[in-house]
Amino acid sequence: MKARLRRSAALLAGSLIPLVCLMGRPASAAPADPLADSFAQAAATYEVPRDLLITLGYAETHLDGHKGEPSASGGYGVMHLVSNPTVHALEQAAKLTGQPVSALKADDAANIAGGAAVLRAYADELGLDATARKDAGKWYSAVARYGNASSPEVARLYADTVYDLLAKGVKAATPSGAVTVAPQAIAPDRGAYAKARDLDNTLAAAAVDYPGAHWAAASSSNYAVSNRPTSNVIDRIVIHVTQGSYAGTISWFQNPAAQVSAHYVVRSSDGDITQMVREKDRAWHAGNYNSRSVGIEHEGYVDNASWFTDAMYRASAALTRNIADRYGIPKDRAHIVGHVEVPGADHTDPGPNWNWTTYMQYVGGSSGGGTNPYTPQEVCGAGYDVIDSAALGTSGTAYLLYNNSNGYNCVTTIKKTSLGTATATSAYLEVQGNTRITDSGNFAYYAGPVRASGAGTCVKWGGKAGSSVYDSPFEHCGS
Repeated sequence: MKARLRRSAALLAGSLIPLVCLMGRPASAAPADPLADSFAQAAATYEVPRDLLITLGYAETHLDGHKGEPSASGGYGVMHLVSNPTVHALEQAAKLTGQPVSALKADDAANIAGGAAVLRAYADELGLDATARKDAGKWYSAVARYGNASSPEVARLYADTVYDLLAKGVKAATPSGAVTVAPQAIAPDRGAYAKARDLDNTLAAAAVDYPGAHWAAASSSNYAVSNRPTSNVIDRIVIHVTQGSYAGTISWFQNPAAQVSAHYVVRSSDGDITQMVREKDRAWHAGNYNSRSVGIEHEGYVDNASWFTDAMYRASAALTRNIADRYGIPKDRAHIVGHVEVPGADHTDPGPNWNWTTYMQYVGGSSGGGTNPYTPQEVCGAGYDVIDSAALGTSGTAYLLYNNSNGYNCVTTIKKTSLGTATATSAYLEVQGNTRITDSGNFAYYAGPVRASGAGTCVKWGGKAGSSVYDSPFEHCGS
């Protein structure tokens, strides 16, 4: 087969112009996008349907080669040719095309040819003849194998994603134009994969912590069984970007060689969610925060904003909100953090293209600006009413509250700026004749509450936010 493929490449190399004409572009037309030309040439050389080849590449990388840098699972280039301890598609592509591995990693045209060659090799192993190869639906099993899935159900998820995209059409921006695939109705021949569980339409309510999520268990080699929150408090949610595709990430977390996992994976196109580790267990996703956090992976790449869709933001935010409500985690940027913000982290995700403002608005918390979500009454508790306040410049307000039912005063300083970011803030209360009580430190939203019994006794109170300070005299002696 290898010799036959190489002979085909050699014969076609000498007739590229007629080939391009056969693909529908007149010889007199302006040059097409180089990436589009690379797909056309590779598709013709290896007799792979051009639109299917493009759509597969788009499902993997949005046609972004990432300058030869590997994905989380060791995939390279536009066609995500994988090289890791258990998958050697990159090396297979090198043998089939005669191209060096270095070129297959970094050169778009070589990488696309490599992907086409591997896909054709899988088709040959399936016994697709020349007639069958012209029908994109007959390539389903070859596409499923290309995803290097760890199970039939994930292989089906991978292939279904490609064919769903083919039905919708593709338009990918490139540095010199765009690569497009028109929407088309293809009837995929799933073969043996028709019997595999459909993760997109199968729920496992008994297995998942978040209603509506699908369940696909990570390898037991990639997380630690635990008994949280009994064994460890859960007080953080960590936002990740997969550096790979949805199905590819699920497959990687099921690979014992990965030594990594997350509790959830969210799909870019529609916000579909798969849970892979129970929340009670410690997924291996955030180093020092593994014991205290829930990890959510988002399909895509840090340096490509096209993956971060509104559907993804909304679905992920609903998941985050649900987790925060169940564990009493504040919906703020001190507790909902990016991987890059984890102490000791060497990752950059979710990166500068992740829209924290939009995401936190969907979560229902604070993105670091806007209005403080906490009120003095919420901080001090039921039964307390504000009886005095003092502005701390533009940085915040100090409040004095009193509870008529028990005779207690309460002081809190509510921030107005740097919301969600821990900055120096303080609040104090001194009941005449007693020691002053102070709450001082770096806080995201407020200092306090500071409470003390003060019925019928004068009090001093105050606080600090930013560079502004307020200190009251002894007052409110009848409260």
